[in-house]
Amino acid sequence: MLRRAGFTERPGKGSHTNWAHPLYAGRITVSGNDGDDAKPYLEKAVDKAIKLIEGEADG
Repeated sequence: MLRRAGFTERPGKGSHTNWAHPLYAGRITVSGNDGDDAKPYLEKAVDKAIKLIEGEADG
């Protein structure tokens, strides 16, 4: 999902990965491996970041 939105992946500690995008001021840290269920707060953060870079954020 993040990769399709243009984010690039950088390795983190253990099973964590950090995702950055040139138009997004911060970074998204995702814990767990591919296929693991994401926590609700992480899903919200990812959705918000994608909306921000697409210019659809409500504020």
